[in-house]
Amino acid sequence: MRDRGIGEPDVPTAIAVTSADLVLPPTDPRTPPAAVLPGPDARPLDAALVDVRQLLDQHGHLVVVCPDAAPPATVQRLYAVRALLESDRIAIVRTALPPLGAAVLVRQLRQLSACDFSPGVLASAARLLTHYVYAGAVLGSVAKLDHVPVGLGSHLKGWLPGAHFAVLAGPTPQLVRLPGGGGGSGHRAADGEQLAGPEFATDLVVARGQLQSDWPTATLGPRWRVRAVQEAPLPESSARWWGTGRLVEFTAYLPDLNVLHQLVTSVRRETCHWCRMELLGDRCGFCAAPLPPAEAAAPALAAPAARTAIGPGPGAAPR
Repeated sequence: MRDRGIGEPDVPTAIAVTSADLVLPPTDPRTPPAAVLPGPDARPLDAALVDVRQLLDQHGHLVVVCPDAAPPATVQRLYAVRALLESDRIAIVRTALPPLGAAVLVRQLRQLSACDFSPGVLASAARLLTHYVYAGAVLGSVAKLDHVPVGLGSHLKGWLPGAHFAVLAGPTPQLVRLPGGGGGSGHRAADGEQLAGPEFATDLVVARGQLQSDWPTATLGPRWRVRAVQEAPLPESSARWWGTGRLVEFTAYLPDLNVLHQLVTSVRRETCHWCRMELLGDRCGFCAAPLPPAEAAAPALAAPAARTAIGPGPGAAPR
């Protein structure tokens, strides 16, 4: 049998999502596709059971990425399917990332599914990768923004005509006002405030809504030293997540599969005491069982190694 390394496994773990707008085009031809598991309003239960059973038959294990903001009926459908199939081979991974950030996370998991990682490591890697996804937006108003902490003053300013805001949802929530509408490259955040960006090289993906602004590409991109910028369609759920359709959503991320692979392999692996799956961190991605207290502190020791694995930029990562 050939040495796979960062190559393709014999049976890659299937990656699934709850809506089609979480599936971005692949960045390389080796990136597997993602399956879409629609909610009960679009797919009857018996058909959904057949769909998931076929995925398990073909791939062995299934990792479903479900945003925290997904409709309750969609979430209930996922857990109902898993219960009715009585399967311990389905992981339901929740994420608090905004829609475009969640789509980027899904694409990274799709990339990693083509590697030699076990299903348990792949499922729990989602929590690790979230810390390296810088997801935000330029908004025409923050008056209805619920997912990011917003002060009263910003809420009031959000009602002013022409006010624009740069908001970062994660890894650390931030909000700054862009004077003059924030439309061009010369606009800077008020009072010298800037969005704190990644300390490593990234690519930037931008999805445009009804707001006319080139701030993410003309100002933020050079400031964050992004290597390349891609355009993507705005996810259907973005306007609801951000509280306005007048937005430009953006996400900075690690695009290089070698770096992603090194990042995941740099973290210590544990074995779930309940389902015996491999995991990263302090909680199993499949059964959600936490590590026993004596073992829970050990994965934290790997966090500095994970940060070091990225280094000064993707170009420095060994193959």
